[in-house]
Amino acid sequence: MADTVVSENEILLNGVFYPVKRPVQKFLASIYPGKVVVGDTTRDSNPNASPLAISDWGGGVGLFKDTSVSPQDRPWFSTASLRYKSLTLPNLPVATAASGVSGSFTIGAIATLADEVYAAFGTSVRKYDNGADSWGSSLHTLPAVATDAISDIRIGGTVYLAFAHTGGYTYFDGATWTDDTTDTKYLEFWDDKLWGIDNTGLLWLASSIGTETTDAQLPLPDGYATALFQARNAAGDVILYAGTKVGLFSHDSANKKWVRVDGVQQPVHPDGSRGAIQWRDSAYIPAGLGITKFINGTNSAVVTVVGPDRDDGVPSGKGGTIRQLVSTHNDLIAVNDATTAFDQSTRTLFATRGAGNHHGVVLPPNTGFSSLLGWDDRGWEVKWLSGSTDRAITFCIVSNAYGKYRLWWGLGGIIYYMQIPSQIVNPNEISDLPYASSAEHETSWYNIGQMEVDKLGLQLKGDTLDLSATETVIISWAINLIESFTALTTITTDGITTFTLPTTANPVGIGFEWIKFKVNLARGSTNTLTPQLVNLTLVYRKKLPVKWGFNVVLDLAKENSHGDQPEILRAAAETAIASTTLVPFLFRDDETGGSTFYVDVGPSAEFQHTGHDQRGEMQLTLTER
Repeated sequence: MADTVVSENEILLNGVFYPVKRPVQKFLASIYPGKVVVGDTTRDSNPNASPLAISDWGGGVGLFKDTSVSPQDRPWFSTASLRYKSLTLPNLPVATAASGVSGSFTIGAIATLADEVYAAFGTSVRKYDNGADSWGSSLHTLPAVATDAISDIRIGGTVYLAFAHTGGYTYFDGATWTDDTTDTKYLEFWDDKLWGIDNTGLLWLASSIGTETTDAQLPLPDGYATALFQARNAAGDVILYAGTKVGLFSHDSANKKWVRVDGVQQPVHPDGSRGAIQWRDSAYIPAGLGITKFINGTNSAVVTVVGPDRDDGVPSGKGGTIRQLVSTHNDLIAVNDATTAFDQSTRTLFATRGAGNHHGVVLPPNTGFSSLLGWDDRGWEVKWLSGSTDRAITFCIVSNAYGKYRLWWGLGGIIYYMQIPSQIVNPNEISDLPYASSAEHETSWYNIGQMEVDKLGLQLKGDTLDLSATETVIISWAINLIESFTALTTITTDGITTFTLPTTANPVGIGFEWIKFKVNLARGSTNTLTPQLVNLTLVYRKKLPVKWGFNVVLDLAKENSHGDQPEILRAAAETAIASTTLVPFLFRDDETGGSTFYVDVGPSAEFQHTGHDQRGEMQLTLTER
């Protein structure tokens, strides 16, 4: 039979019965101390609740769980613009008219000449009529599908564009198309010369277009060359680099050879270095969905992993393979083709935070939503997300053709463009930038840095700007890692809108371990208007698991019900106080042991008689832990 207390005014502590002078006082011990405010109050000074306030998302997508006390500046995934201090709609993508080319074909490359855009639809080259939204008739038939293009290069006083293709390259001066049979896969313009590299890795140069001289040969198998670009070397000089499936090679023009670049060598990767370029002060080298940032220095190089697959990666169905990198004024654009994602059964990804490997990658299926992703040296933003899962994105350029700074890209036989800012802008100060019709922003899962406490969501506050009956914001919430969202009422007015959780009619709060939010932005028919979410704040209460405390006064003036004298009881109590482990405490008649508490004993205060008189009383505080 379990120990139990049946006598009145008696307790059982650490296996010893003690008489008590008054009833046991029970109190809640698991409470936070009061907040201390120094100076002026802040939004966290509320003694009854705490805020989770988010007003900056510029750290970019890719954080699935946020375990920090203060929210990081990163969502899980978003199609909204993250570049401002408020959430806005992204820029408007525009699908141009169908090319008129029949059958199945690939948009191999896009180029510009004299502020006009040309594209290779399969082997048919056409020019875009911006006023009529038409690709017109075929201007030239390439000998093969284009693999690369270069725009607006001046050689010998004439400005050209050129398309590379299997078996040669084709150049155009605005009047005449010329097919050259020097095999070419990628093109670059450096040192006032046109350079090309073929599928075998053989480099050629042309000081006069159409007259090529062979140069350096990559010491690699056929098909290993994946890019040709220019960037600075360790001495600060701009030279040619070849991207390959095993890393970068720098061009030694004096000796006509390729030299492997230390620091960015990699195991063979089918898409290693594909579309590598220099942006600002660094070379960016893709491999799958990963990107290595490489800063070449005199004494040492700096290598950083910066790709969209860093940290938690991207949601399933939105991964893929980077086909190309494009330099713009504000962003490095990654052209992500989700129809060529990794095959999970044959690929191995290493999950660490070290350079060269990637942490927490969410593996995508083999077919997903292609996208344009922008990197601004701080984080990744989704510039555009395809609405279809079965169309490959092929080629992208940035151009100021037709007097508009735009991205142009090919997807599934159609060319799209998007006007983008040519400088850092404030959305409140521009009126002519067209926005997409909608966007969805999904935050990380937040546990507010505390797994050990229960949290209760009391209110959700949204601070909005530029809203109307047609420019709207909808906020939804989900809890405990279950992707089932509850939408709140549509917001159509500016200022702070407060939602009582879960509803105004039932304001009991939402208990959660993890919580996340989804924000849907939408506009009406005027494409130069965008709703803005300036701030999102959750007001919540933290509550520790219930632990009880007890105040007892031991009566050491008499023996207990088992005949133990005061001096024995005092010694036993001191043993309980000194215990380094929790001790059992019981004051009810309960043979099941369900009323037993395991407690720390102390602090104590004791009143003792003097001389040979062992009587006294001892005040103890017993606390569950």
